[in-house]
Amino acid sequence: MARILIYDPYTNQISTYNRNESDPMPYSYNTTLRVREFRGSSNSPTLWTTTACMEAWNLTRRRYGSGIHVGYAFKRIWEGGHGTASQHYAGVSFDVGQNVSSSERQRIWNAANNTGAWGYVEPQSMTPTWVHFDKRFGTPACSGTTSGYPTLRKGAVGVYTLVMQDALNALGYSTRTLDGKFGSNTESALKAFQRAVGLTADGVCGCNTWTKLSSAAVGIGRTGTVIN
Repeated sequence: MARILIYDPYTNQISTYNRNESDPMPYSYNTTLRVREFRGSSNSPTLWTTTACMEAWNLTRRRYGSGIHVGYAFKRIWEGGHGTASQHYAGVSFDVGQNVSSSERQRIWNAANNTGAWGYVEPQSMTPTWVHFDKRFGTPACSGTTSGYPTLRKGAVGVYTLVMQDALNALGYSTRTLDGKFGSNTESALKAFQRAVGLTADGVCGCNTWTKLSSAAVGIGRTGTVIN
């Protein structure tokens, strides 16, 4: 049984669902994406994504017209396996098509790209043995890039707040919850981390804070302070 947090960017709210591994992901079309497929190799009892990501998946799946093998989707930041600003940690990224021919991967890429629904569809020259697409959103905190996470302040809600909370908790700076809502406890934890790494403790997760936070948390493994 998985607890699944779904952020709706249209209402700026997070809903919670409980699903078995063989159940379809909330907001996914029929059984085109089951919980176990979205989970992949993650061992987390809690997963998260957005309604917009699921809508983009539905459009891609319908345009492609048949099943799409999911090699990698969700990961928590302390589980690692991806870069320090990976959209997989936000639950809005897919690496698919690893088990099909190059011509079929091109068909999947075309389907994803032609929907116009994804924030980014990686050129096939960069990922020749799989297809990557993600539903990144917001303006990256670090300038000069289209990747990375947006600046977060108190009051922020969503999957990027979940990534920040997850990283802080794993590092021992307790937010007391993992709910995707940037409240007072999360602000206090963030300020404590900022002081510890020599940053201005302003409670804002901008470029420098994201850089230090994600670098410290990626791939460190489940610690005793991780919150599920």
